[in-house]
Amino acid sequence: MSLTSRRDFVQQLGLSSAALPFVLSLPSLSRAAADKSPRKQRLIVMFSPNGTIMKNFWPKETGEKFKLKPIMQPLAKYQDRMLMLRGVSDLVRGDGDSHMRGMSCLLTGIELFPGNIQGGSHTPAGWAKGLSIDQELKNFFQSREQSRTRFGSLEFGVAVPDRANPWTRMVYAGANKPIAPIDDPYQMFAKLYGKVQDRESLKSILDDVREDLRKVRDVVSKEDRHLLAEHEAFVRQMEKEFRADAQQKLAVDAPVQKPGVKTDHADMPKTSKMQIDMIVNSMANDMTRVATLQYTRSDGGARMKWLGFDEGHHSLSHKPDSDKTSQEKLTKINTWYCQQLAYLVERLDKTPEPGGDGSLLDNTMIVWTNELGKGNSHTLENIPFVLVGGGMDFRMGRSLKYKRAAHNRLWMSIAHAVGHPIKAFGNPNFCGAGPLDDLT
Repeated sequence: MSLTSRRDFVQQLGLSSAALPFVLSLPSLSRAAADKSPRKQRLIVMFSPNGTIMKNFWPKETGEKFKLKPIMQPLAKYQDRMLMLRGVSDLVRGDGDSHMRGMSCLLTGIELFPGNIQGGSHTPAGWAKGLSIDQELKNFFQSREQSRTRFGSLEFGVAVPDRANPWTRMVYAGANKPIAPIDDPYQMFAKLYGKVQDRESLKSILDDVREDLRKVRDVVSKEDRHLLAEHEAFVRQMEKEFRADAQQKLAVDAPVQKPGVKTDHADMPKTSKMQIDMIVNSMANDMTRVATLQYTRSDGGARMKWLGFDEGHHSLSHKPDSDKTSQEKLTKINTWYCQQLAYLVERLDKTPEPGGDGSLLDNTMIVWTNELGKGNSHTLENIPFVLVGGGMDFRMGRSLKYKRAAHNRLWMSIAHAVGHPIKAFGNPNFCGAGPLDDLT
């Protein structure tokens, strides 16, 4: 069905704008339905900060027969759908400290502009000089009728500070154009489904569009009716969670927080779940095929008291390897992040691909990464890169080891895998060897 006929459909039924998120992505009304090769490909990039504990993260073995270390154990069920890429490094240098360059060069693969933002003991810097790989793919998908979506990309966050600087931004629409993640689930919910009032008197979106949805059910296919029911059930569940949260906030907060107020570190487990649920739902309903999920920021200092200790992540990451207690705490922190990834993977795996076979995971590649390789050395070598999922014809279920391969080459590989054969990405000096070897 063409875009014009989609508009006609909405006009003929007299649907309100509030109903559009529920109906425009139904398979029989979507652009993908008219595509002769309707394969969907999606990318999710998940970020967590301060490097990893290498001895508890990287497997000793390479190839298919590798053993997961403690940090990666939450993903044991999906080991056969995983790629661990050791030796992929951020070779970008120039202005800024390692945290700044590690963050703002992570997805852009290019240097920072000179600037007056001071970081650590290194030179000050500004924003990145180019766009990030997620936006490169967004632009590519949006340029094609069969893969165009309502949002193009969505940027989710969890406990991201208000301050805008190179430590807090990894997504760039272009040179000097950072994009802020949305870390308030109320604000993201409003972006996806319409404006809500406030947390203590959240008005039901479904109540407003009930009559519109009845009209749609009468004219779409049985498969679309089932998908629409699942979509409504998700929104209803999110409304219940928001109301429960609002009531809890009312009991302890004065004045009541308004939508858009950032959640704090103590709320990270709940916020993480809400954001992941909305990522999955937005992709199930083809609102986007590109998303990022950013936990805190580069050099993030979250105090994860729910893990049983009070120290901030960043300060712990500076402790020497000989400090066994700190190493154990950092292992717990990184394992918690892996648990969030595992929840995302499982949710995608359990969600059927609308209008097709298999699950969302079959057509979604998740990249879990970091701004540093190791926190206490601030190295940009050997950045943690873990890929989980499918849809890009990579040969999964392996641990690979490269010899100081530029991470630009990984982004080139992903672009090529979705049919976008770019000749370089970011700084072209790091792209001469082309996409990474041995992924397919």
